[in-house]
Amino acid sequence: MKIFKKELSPEQIVKLARVDRFTAQQLIDGIVDDFFELHGDRQNNDDRAIIGGLGYLASRPVTVIAIDKGITFQEKMQKHNGSPLPSGYRKAQRLMQQAAKFNRPIITLINTPGAYPGKEAEELGQGQAIAESILQSMSLTVPIIAIIYGEGGSGGALALATADQVWMFEHSTYSVLSPEGFAAILWKDASRSDEAAQLLGLTPAELLNKGIIEKIVPEHKKVERLFEWLKQALVTELAQLMEQSSQELVENRRERFCKF
Repeated sequence: MKIFKKELSPEQIVKLARVDRFTAQQLIDGIVDDFFELHGDRQNNDDRAIIGGLGYLASRPVTVIAIDKGITFQEKMQKHNGSPLPSGYRKAQRLMQQAAKFNRPIITLINTPGAYPGKEAEELGQGQAIAESILQSMSLTVPIIAIIYGEGGSGGALALATADQVWMFEHSTYSVLSPEGFAAILWKDASRSDEAAQLLGLTPAELLNKGIIEKIVPEHKKVERLFEWLKQALVTELAQLMEQSSQELVENRRERFCKF
């Protein structure tokens, strides 16, 4: 296993993870060809924080599900700055079920501070939607690779990161809650978020060393090089995962999470 050198402090990585470096659509367009977006949860809504659909990864059909924060103020309001509603997670579940039916690998792209915590979300069953996403992912019979490209916050991220492999961009985070939330709970002082970031162990290097993630995606200055690296890595890993039987995939995925 390659151990990455720790060049930036955890608090610096937290700040970089929150910068809008990539949109979900940019990543989708850089990874797959002929992407066709699908909409709706077949119940009551089409959450714009979740972009999902079909595309081709080096001629292999794949399902891509991404959390997007948006760029403009209006987009961020519509997408709750990347905090999905229950309808977003149910849309993701529908697309995952469809992928399993047609034997398509699944790629998820994650950038969220957490699921939307508003009254509307609670009334519509936010906790249940997240739990069902995790439970369903555990039994899917197709490969799943989750990629965190910004923030990976709490159950809102885990709902789409219950995968065979979890990758993180070099300047991204993955944690049970935000440093501010951690500091507010532990010390009743959210201003100690930098100290909390040190304790949370949320950086890619720390998580790779602990075996919680499988790969760190290097963030090349030239976006084209990043897309090229990522696309080739996905082609290679998905080909290996597709060699496993459905039973092996499910058993290995469950074993992966039981270790934690």
